[in-house]
Amino acid sequence: MDISTDKIKTLREQSGAGIMDCRTALVGCGGDVDKALEILKEKGLIKAQKKAGRSTGAGMVESYIHTAGRIGALVEINCETDFVARTDEFQELAHCLAMQVAAMNPQYISEKDIPEGKEKDIVANEVCLLLQPYIKDPTKTINDVITETISKTGENIKVSRFIRYELGG
Repeated sequence: MDISTDKIKTLREQSGAGIMDCRTALVGCGGDVDKALEILKEKGLIKAQKKAGRSTGAGMVESYIHTAGRIGALVEINCETDFVARTDEFQELAHCLAMQVAAMNPQYISEKDIPEGKEKDIVANEVCLLLQPYIKDPTKTINDVITETISKTGENIKVSRFIRYELGG
């Protein structure tokens, strides 16, 4: 099947996947961009699951101070190598996570961090960073954004810890 370069380019911009992955997905879907995008998302999720057990010894600490200087956040995000830690994708992810923490004030990284006995009292997608809707695109969760970055960089990525400061808080 002949797939136009415009369709490949469109799919690549939407997914962040490689050219050949986009072409293969489009061929498999008969040229349907939406179906190909779903296939690429599933592949990205599978890639992320395969990498989940890998050690994350490199990374960075990112800060974000809100414009008025009344709220700030620090986030430690880890990956497997310092090479990936220096990429634009990883640094952009770290910055967005710090903004997310400043804006949404999560209490825990994931559901497993919630102390026993507290689960009934709270709504996990409000207090767990990984389950919160992403402030830049509420159709995605923070976990979805991290998974997308894992599929782009090819390395496991984890949020290790964060802290949020508010003036007078």
